[in-house]
Amino acid sequence: MEVYQALGLQAILGLFSHIFFIGITFYAIQSFRFDQLFKKGRTFQIQLVYILLSIAIGSSVSNFVLEITNWSRQLPYLFS
Repeated sequence: MEVYQALGLQAILGLFSHIFFIGITFYAIQSFRFDQLFKKGRTFQIQLVYILLSIAIGSSVSNFVLEITNWSRQLPYLFS
C-alpha cells in the first residue's frame, strides 16, 4: 500500500504545483501591456493570449521544480 500512497502523494503535489505556478505566472503576465500589440476591440484574443502564455510558462516552471525535487530525492542513492 505504500507504493500507492507515494504515487497519490506525488500526483497531488504535481497538480498543486502546476496550478500554483500557472496562477503566479498569470498574475505576473498581467503587468505586460499586450493590448498595445493587438488591434482595438480584440479583448477575447488578448485574454486568450494571457491564459495560454500562463499555462505554457507556468507548467514549464512547475515541471522544472518537480524534476529538481525528484532528482534531489534520488541523490542519496549515489552515495549508498
